[in-house]
Amino acid sequence: MSATTPRLTAAASHTFTQRFSSTRRGARLARLLAAEQFRTWPVPPGVADRAEQIVAELAANAALHGSLQGRDFRLGLVLDPVAGTLRVAVTDARGERSPALSVDFGTPPDSESGRGLILVNALADRWGTEPYPPSGKTVWAECATEARRLPG
Repeated sequence: MSATTPRLTAAASHTFTQRFSSTRRGARLARLLAAEQFRTWPVPPGVADRAEQIVAELAANAALHGSLQGRDFRLGLVLDPVAGTLRVAVTDARGERSPALSVDFGTPPDSESGRGLILVNALADRWGTEPYPPSGKTVWAECATEARRLPG
């Protein structure tokens, strides 16, 4: 008589990756498609709202500050139910233009722009940048999908 050993099945992670033109229109489309993706995944509405705003800010930055003529930016989304995280990653072609990781970005109060990363810092549980060889960079942000905060 043989017995089967019970196995735990890990919840499958969900992924989405798409390239967009480095334009305002591309940034808007990235936000709209991300919002639709969040609606189809098991993401709590509050987390989805935060992540949608993060996508909007990072995609706008990629189109405005990270663009090179003829080069797209890439949006990657990963929902990992085991880790309890939703990760947003935007990769652009301008690796030499990395954002400052400090909270004090020196934006004048009356400026019409320059608050995108301040919003990302406030909305994400953590965020950062990584080089994307040969010449690009990835800016990523993570949100906890449960009622806990991610470690620093």
